[in-house]
Amino acid sequence: MKTLLIAYHSMTGGTRQMVEAAARGAASEPTVRVRLLPAPDAQAADLLEADGYIFGTPENLAAMAGLMKDFFDRTYYPALDRISGRPYATLICAGGDGHNAARQVERIATGWRLKAIADPLIVCTHAQTPEAILAPKVIGPDDLMRCEELGAALAAGMSIGVF
Repeated sequence: MKTLLIAYHSMTGGTRQMVEAAARGAASEPTVRVRLLPAPDAQAADLLEADGYIFGTPENLAAMAGLMKDFFDRTYYPALDRISGRPYATLICAGGDGHNAARQVERIATGWRLKAIADPLIVCTHAQTPEAILAPKVIGPDDLMRCEELGAALAAGMSIGVF
């Protein structure tokens, strides 16, 4: 049995919807156990015990969310040189383009020597005013389907040993 860890942060619900969709997709693979953990709860031991990862974060101030950064800060060195070669994917709920947040996650994953299985999946909500940024998000069905497909693809690849 393989384990897929999905570590995420969500303030307004958008990222949570995305990671839950990815978890549904991954759960379709019977040989993969899915662990969905909020970033504050995820520990280095969770990384070490997992065979693959999905990192989900909102874009905040053109960067990954602070609680995701905290997760990476707490787990980076304990996991360094211990998770090399494992597959990962990134989900970003962005008000803008989300690319800087994606680059930040990619730099950390590169340091861990993880293997990206896809380009970062960025969903843009176009939230640009304080009211829109703080409002609860609703991710559309097409974007949720893309998240679900990404989760399923990662889990299938883990199951058959492609990644």
